Amino acid sequence: MLEGSIPSRPVYGVLEIRSGRLHLMVADAEGAEAILDLVASTPPDFFAGTHIIYLPKTSGDKFVARLEQLAPAQLYVGPTYDAALPRLRRVLAGAHMGLQVYLAGTEGLMGQAMLEATQAGIPHSAIQTEHRGSTARRVQCVHCKGVTEDVTHDPFQCAHCGLHLFVRDHYSRRIAAFQGVRIDAEDPGNIPESVERFR
Repeated sequence: MLEGSIPSRPVYGVLEIRSGRLHLMVADAEGAEAILDLVASTPPDFFAGTHIIYLPKTSGDKFVARLEQLAPAQLYVGPTYDAALPRLRRVLAGAHMGLQVYLAGTEGLMGQAMLEATQAGIPHSAIQTEHRGSTARRVQCVHCKGVTEDVTHDPFQCAHCGLHLFVRDHYSRRIAAFQGVRIDAEDPGNIPESVERFR
């Protein structure tokens, strides 16, 4: 369960079947469970019009075989978001009016996939999201603009410039990341102990 926060932080719901001829589902890790939970409410042949992009965290992932059993129109299982990005862009570029988009899994994945979908012309309010799995954050350093993936501790050291950053709850849809601000800007060297806040 995610803590309450400030208005810029995304709010996630529970995926629900929407009517439409074409459906795009993007998930990572435990996000596959959200897709599988839809099976009970799907009409016949629903998955025949569904393209699933799944990014498991491990090669022996327990969800791949279950997703294959759904017999989707297409199932892509990729190693990373970056590897799947050309496919996602191709699907969005070729999409017709009424495409239904479902995102499930970690905040980092959903934020990046939502950014691609909105850039393709789909309003963010029309994209369904369901958080599953890790709460590790994707954080942009406001000083060097570098993005660090899977941040679990606060403060943490920027992987790009080395500054110690406080992880703010402010979220930018434009870059699909939370914001990290130098924690010792006013008192250089005064860095509190790093604590695991996101798992």
